[in-house]
Amino acid sequence: MYARKGYELVKDLASGEKGQLQPFNEDLFNQVVDQCTQHYLELQALIRKMQEESVDVRETRNADHYGALIHHLSLIRNKRCLMAYVHNRAEIIQNFAWKVGLELLELPEEIQEKLSSSEKNYFGKHSAALQSYMAEVGIDLNVDMVPPKDPYIKVRVLDDMGEGILLSDKTANLARHSMHFLKRTDAEQYIARGLMEELTG
Repeated sequence: MYARKGYELVKDLASGEKGQLQPFNEDLFNQVVDQCTQHYLELQALIRKMQEESVDVRETRNADHYGALIHHLSLIRNKRCLMAYVHNRAEIIQNFAWKVGLELLELPEEIQEKLSSSEKNYFGKHSAALQSYMAEVGIDLNVDMVPPKDPYIKVRVLDDMGEGILLSDKTANLARHSMHFLKRTDAEQYIARGLMEELTG
């Protein structure tokens, strides 16, 4: 069926949990691109055939016209599927910059493995643009949008991070299961990465 590969690509995207990435399906993505190329070549061949037969391409409604129309519509549908796939993944990747960190190395390895080389490059450029803007305006946009009541929060370390971890106002020994009062701005990056949890009460 025409444009079936595009449908499979969008289905692959939709099969993942909302806000989570599936591994980039490079094989299927390339198959859709190849199918687009094939539809384009078939479309051009049918239009050339009608022109060689001195048929009015715009007015004639024959088998070649409808064949060209099918290839044209299939090409558009596949292109829309490709754009939906890339756009939706790009939105998730942008969110990583806010939730996890602005450096590619800050992303967990299991996320990095799911990104294509183009997506890694995109994440780097998106993060660089954010960092440049924040430096220019002098505001860290990665902290709470609503000012907290207390700049310090109580946290428990979930994974051993070692001694002498440099924070904004001190160094700390962040051993597993240890509890600390840390600046919210220091703790949030570790909470987002699942290395700490905020304790309430």
